[in-house]
Amino acid sequence: MTSSQSKGNSGAADLDPLHTRKTLDDTGTRIAIAGHPIHAMLVAFPIALTVCTLGADLFYWWTGDAFWARAGLWAIGMGFLMGLAAGVSGTVELLLVPGIRARAASWTHFTIAVALLSMMGANFGLRLSGYEQAVLPWGLLLSVLCLGFTGLTGWHGGKLVFDYQLGTVGKGN
Repeated sequence: MTSSQSKGNSGAADLDPLHTRKTLDDTGTRIAIAGHPIHAMLVAFPIALTVCTLGADLFYWWTGDAFWARAGLWAIGMGFLMGLAAGVSGTVELLLVPGIRARAASWTHFTIAVALLSMMGANFGLRLSGYEQAVLPWGLLLSVLCLGFTGLTGWHGGKLVFDYQLGTVGKGN
């Protein structure tokens, strides 16, 4: 290989940020409190509240007690709001951190999470006009779909953290 070919290949790699090691290494969180990534702290709430919503729907179906329909309304409502907060922090990380933005898996996680938030919002909106009537069958169906998408989103988010160490504190900062 000649010197000019070597320089030509190096120049092409410099033009494409996906091939530069520095970009891929810059994966540290930009949004943290006392060293703890905010996105990682927030995602636990919508996950737990989505599970609670499905549980409340199943208990309402089993008992017919309006308490469970009302509990499902509150659970999905707070899950949706906390999901929005987690989504904003995750989106900011995605846009600010080159090493996160450069990986296709990050965009897969983002896309599934947006679909999940849309379903959670639809589930909450459905219940606002009459929570008891909304549970069966559509609220329950949406709760099952939300839980499935929560699993998919969590799986992809976990892969990003555990396989690529994305969004961890200290790395690349």
